Amino acid sequence: MSQFNSIIGQSPTLESLIRSAKMVAATDVTVLLHGETGTGKEIFANAIQKASARADNAFITLNCAALPESLIESELFGHRKGSFTGATANTKGLFQAADGGTLFLDEINSLPYTIQAKLLRFLESGECLAIGDTKPYHVDVRIIAATNTDLLKLVTTKEFRSDLYYRLNVVPLELPSLSHRNDDIEALIKHFMDRMAVTHTTEATKFSKPALKALKAYPWPGNVRELRNLCERLSILMAGNTIELEHLPQEFINPNTPKIDPLLLPEQGIELDALEANFIQQALNRTKGNRSKTAKLLGLTRDTLIYRMQKHGFH
Repeated sequence: MSQFNSIIGQSPTLESLIRSAKMVAATDVTVLLHGETGTGKEIFANAIQKASARADNAFITLNCAALPESLIESELFGHRKGSFTGATANTKGLFQAADGGTLFLDEINSLPYTIQAKLLRFLESGECLAIGDTKPYHVDVRIIAATNTDLLKLVTTKEFRSDLYYRLNVVPLELPSLSHRNDDIEALIKHFMDRMAVTHTTEATKFSKPALKALKAYPWPGNVRELRNLCERLSILMAGNTIELEHLPQEFINPNTPKIDPLLLPEQGIELDALEANFIQQALNRTKGNRSKTAKLLGLTRDTLIYRMQKHGFH
């Protein structure tokens, strides 16, 4: 199905997920997408919609974390004129706007508990009730929901309804993090770089082999979204050039180096010798006196450590 061509990559994990998504798209079943932030849940939801019998109808997205509780019920189900302050006219909700199509509820874990019952009612009966109305309306809407947290844990802590969880979790699809599909990184980079060159009308930018190696070794906490943002930045700043390892941000060059906040010099100053002696003592305590390990902790050679130990009277 060409509808899934927007999903870049050929890693076994991704190909398995796409096969499952294609089977799901052929049905009208409710889908729950699990995945870390930035893994492309909305792209998958859109591809499922386009490959379904609802392809020619509306695909509407709502981020459940983006609206306050006071607005989200009206946004979803609509309201009657005069039902609350500011309700100056009858207003349709997203369920009515998506009739015949698909409603994608992103970050479903943030849906207020009070609204969860109304969503459950729709999933069980197809009925929705606008705020201020007494007569429900029926719509034909497919729900695709997504979460970046463990909903089952929220069920345990009573922050998410168990009956709604099991109603949503008919077909769960787990989107892999980018670090679990790093075979796809090179293809993603080419895709993003080609697209950015067109978007920003710049010359195409390439990565050297050492730079690509560093990108593949990086853990990508922000997943595909983080990679896309990096490609956009470099396509502008390094347009038409080959990106070498030294052009990458520091966290890509030394991904295992912990970020340490710099020490601030107190206004009254410090006693540098005493501070150095204190750090040497702490390092010796941590390594139980092992001088080689102590030198490594302090970023010194063993000979330099011994010199400084003698200077401060360590034995």
